[in-house]
Amino acid sequence: MVVGGFTLLEMLVVLAIIALLAGLVGPRLFSKVNQSQITTAQTQVKLLRGAVENVRLDIGRYPTAEEGLSLLSKAPGEPTLAARWRGPYLDDVMPVDPWGNAYQYALPGADKQPFALFSLGADGKRGGDGDATDLGILPAAP
Repeated sequence: MVVGGFTLLEMLVVLAIIALLAGLVGPRLFSKVNQSQITTAQTQVKLLRGAVENVRLDIGRYPTAEEGLSLLSKAPGEPTLAARWRGPYLDDVMPVDPWGNAYQYALPGADKQPFALFSLGADGKRGGDGDATDLGILPAAP
């Protein structure tokens, strides 16, 4: 009776083939993950922009820099504005960007936009390129 099995050499060949396949396929998969994070951030910025515009329609102005995006979930302190506030303007809690950072809000935005609403990207710092680039409605240059 002969017992079948794999030799050490056969196992090493199989592991080498798996490593080669992972080396070819892995980078392509990770580039898709990075692109999906960028797309998610852009989509969330559009959602938040719509909510900010709804606030403006209800209370007659954009949130101040001090109020920021918290005005989407909490009524303003001024009684006359609080009476016109129809929030909360988000169905859930304030989202964070795909890299775990809070979205930024500033006044004014670049290119004559009334406000800036953006993600700092993967590095969490201003500027950068690739997946570390700032995404959304960027602030005016200082």
